Amino acid sequence: MTDNTVLRVAQKELRLFFASPVAWFFLGSFSAVTLFVFFWVEAFFARNIADVRPLFEWLPLLLIFLAAALTMRMWSEERRNGTLEHVLTQPVPLWQFVAGKFLACVTLLLLALATTLPLPLTVAWLGNLDWGPVLAGYLATALLGAAYLSIGLFVSARTDNAMVSLMGSVLLAGLLYMLGSPLLTGFFGDDVGGLLRLLGSGSRFDSITRGVIDARDLYYYLAVCGVFLVLNVYTLESERWAAGGHPRHRRWRIATGLVVANLLLGAVWLQQLPMLRADVTEGRLYSISAPTHDVLARLQEPLLIRGYFSERTHPLLAPLVPQLKDLLREYAIAGGDRVRVEFVDPARDPEKEQEANEEYGINAKPFQVADRYQSALVNAYFDVLVQYGGEHETLSFGDLIEVKTGTGGQPEVVLRNPEFDLTRAVRDVLYAYQAGGNLFEQVESPITFTAYVSRDELLPKLLRDYRDAIRTTLDEQVAKSGGKFRVEFIEPEAGDGAVARRIMDEWGFQPMLASLDDPREFFFYLTLEDDHQVVQLPTGNFDPGSFLTSLEAGIKRFASGFTKTVALALPDGGPQFPGMPPSGHSFDTLEQGVTREYSILREDLSDGSVAPSADLLVLMAPEDLDERAVFAVDQYLMRGGTVIVASSNYSVELSGERLRMREVDSGLRAWLEAQGIRIADTLVLDRQHGAFPVPVVRRIGGYEFRDMQFVDYPYFLDLREPGLNGEHPVTAGLPNLTLAWASPVDASGGEDRTVTPLLVSSPESWRSDARDVMPGVDPAGGKLLSPGDAPLARETLGVLVEGRFASAFDEPPPVPEPADAGEEEAGATDAGEDFGGLLRRSPASARLLVIGSNDFASDQVLSGLVAASGTQYLSPVELLLGAVDWALADGSLLEIRSRAHFNRTLPPLEEGAQARIEYLNYGLALALLGLIALVHQLRQRQRRNRYRRILA
Repeated sequence: MTDNTVLRVAQKELRLFFASPVAWFFLGSFSAVTLFVFFWVEAFFARNIADVRPLFEWLPLLLIFLAAALTMRMWSEERRNGTLEHVLTQPVPLWQFVAGKFLACVTLLLLALATTLPLPLTVAWLGNLDWGPVLAGYLATALLGAAYLSIGLFVSARTDNAMVSLMGSVLLAGLLYMLGSPLLTGFFGDDVGGLLRLLGSGSRFDSITRGVIDARDLYYYLAVCGVFLVLNVYTLESERWAAGGHPRHRRWRIATGLVVANLLLGAVWLQQLPMLRADVTEGRLYSISAPTHDVLARLQEPLLIRGYFSERTHPLLAPLVPQLKDLLREYAIAGGDRVRVEFVDPARDPEKEQEANEEYGINAKPFQVADRYQSALVNAYFDVLVQYGGEHETLSFGDLIEVKTGTGGQPEVVLRNPEFDLTRAVRDVLYAYQAGGNLFEQVESPITFTAYVSRDELLPKLLRDYRDAIRTTLDEQVAKSGGKFRVEFIEPEAGDGAVARRIMDEWGFQPMLASLDDPREFFFYLTLEDDHQVVQLPTGNFDPGSFLTSLEAGIKRFASGFTKTVALALPDGGPQFPGMPPSGHSFDTLEQGVTREYSILREDLSDGSVAPSADLLVLMAPEDLDERAVFAVDQYLMRGGTVIVASSNYSVELSGERLRMREVDSGLRAWLEAQGIRIADTLVLDRQHGAFPVPVVRRIGGYEFRDMQFVDYPYFLDLREPGLNGEHPVTAGLPNLTLAWASPVDASGGEDRTVTPLLVSSPESWRSDARDVMPGVDPAGGKLLSPGDAPLARETLGVLVEGRFASAFDEPPPVPEPADAGEEEAGATDAGEDFGGLLRRSPASARLLVIGSNDFASDQVLSGLVAASGTQYLSPVELLLGAVDWALADGSLLEIRSRAHFNRTLPPLEEGAQARIEYLNYGLALALLGLIALVHQLRQRQRRNRYRRILA
């Protein structure tokens, strides 16, 4: 034989395989079972997620039987038919025969996997598929299948019975898979369970299919293949030996033992190198990003990250522990000497457990652990401590994980976005520590405090005293700033009044009046500016005691390293009862989400102003705002702030068993129109929509029934690209968004303003002014919520307007007087006198984001989305959090947040489309099998023709 023995043996085995109908039965059965598991067992369409995880979850088990079936006859038939002696007597190394049969089996495995390729192609056609985990999954499947094939070849070489070979291969490969499965590791603690997961083939497979290709996992499969192929060669070689000992036999045993030992020791050595890995997921979900490196680079003091993980924990949490530990080790490597990572099992270290309980508030959580025979309550830790200086923050399992509804209603637990949670915690403790130091250390560009103040004879005495008092405070800040803070007082009327005209034209600073009977006009405006922006400081009631607070709040807008403050103006929600679904306009979920990352300020706009410390103003479902409240919003925007408004002229609430729509007067309608924004008096419906649990009326036999069902609901708009602006940071990271009961938003720009549509419906949407929003069927059998004769077109549902705005007010609204104010009380209000200060125009930094829906982020809607999708991922909350990140220039959090694409939901499908997609995949699988058969026939014909030419 020549040097191409391996290829010739592989070709021979392939010809023998395809010559038997059993081969086609195996390939066809594998394809059919795979498709059945994907579409029916794992209920792909019910999961409503654009991924192929159900395929790879079952492949480790399916491959056991496929590999055993492919290898059961490889050596056992040779032994039973007596042809093994012919192989053993050939003057060719036996490893070439083993390698040839192994290559043939791997080729058959790859052909079987090729029949599953229509599945990811179909999912990619339906939704936004992340190809990284898919390619990694096929790599893991090929390696795992190769390992099973090597086991099957070894077992087949030990027997002459194909059925014994089949059962032995299934048993041995199944045992290797079971070693790392939760069924076995759940009986042990974290240390033993972790060791078993390192030995098990299934746990390594799961690690790769999530999108992380680790050199340790790759070597594991190659080592398994190497060990069993070497044992296969040794088994065949021992068949050549005559009875009795021989030095050559001993050398073979030693060499085989050394090779196997080196392969195993290589796996142990490589386990000590945890960073030889590649994250192939879109956005590198399991690797720390550049923003995290930037946050860690700001550390001046040692940072401690300590993970508290119990040895015995819930089986669903146990597989997440090594993933989280790997990520924490990456933080240690990225931070160098500045970051120290520790792992603690509190049960083994009582002192650390006491410290965690008393100093950090970390306590064990009770978990219900059950199997077939018993149920037990286990107190376990799954917490992370982040400590910097004297500040610390803790992350419990509720902050780190996401629970989804899996097949058959079983929960599926995954890490939500661990890098985002960890980096946010590091940022928060860093900011908290820095907040206790010098404010100007976090200022990069010099800041100028400019006071546009008229001369003394024009100023009322109150303002003269206020000016003199704040000078002392300003001088103190200049001394502390290290040259980064400069103070300048300018008299606008000086000279020809050019300064007065400039500030009136650019910023709308209008002259103030001392009183109604005093015609003197004056200026008193305070600003902070650098090379990029100008911020006006609110003067409030001209109280010198509150000036320092306003000044520091203004300086923080120019500095990095401080937790921003979000002013939330929310409606008064009705009472919520435990165990009952939320009702009315409550936004507790949204508030909790913002609170985890920013400081929250519940803003009361009725006093006519927004708190000076507010870096952003968010109005959710405003209703019946009075003139002073609208004035507060107007002047906040005029000061260059960012305002986010979620409002519509309608609101829908669950009242009893029906959905009730009512008209809403936000109080902002005239003000928004003055800013060039109009919210239409209609709602938008879309054929591209989501499902929601709503009360449905059914009529059977003259009786009327009402129950709650998940129905397709056109008022729940399912927005995806291009409906989500992929070029703007607010919406670029969203895979999809469910927008409930939304109205069209029209906005006009100008020379000084730009309008950016962020949310747009699909081309299959239409407007409706109907008041009945209940789904159902009309007497004629058609859908009530259908477009009818209404034109179909895209509708803008959310816009961002940036630039210079003009105030909608000609003068400040009057201050309401107390009902029973006496002369003494009236005199006491002089300190809070309004001098008629009004900002007519905003700087170019002002931004107004308007979303045409009152309800899309309410607790009532979010609870329905959780029930419908089976996941805690809430796209409306993610949209608002992304808008807050962007508005507060917190690019690090926004970039990391956008990496978490756990909710790659499928778009709505037409009726009957699911069955057509399933049949299409079965047809494509058959077509691929037919293509393989055609190629085989062509090769056979070519081979026969070659033999005929030789004989001729």
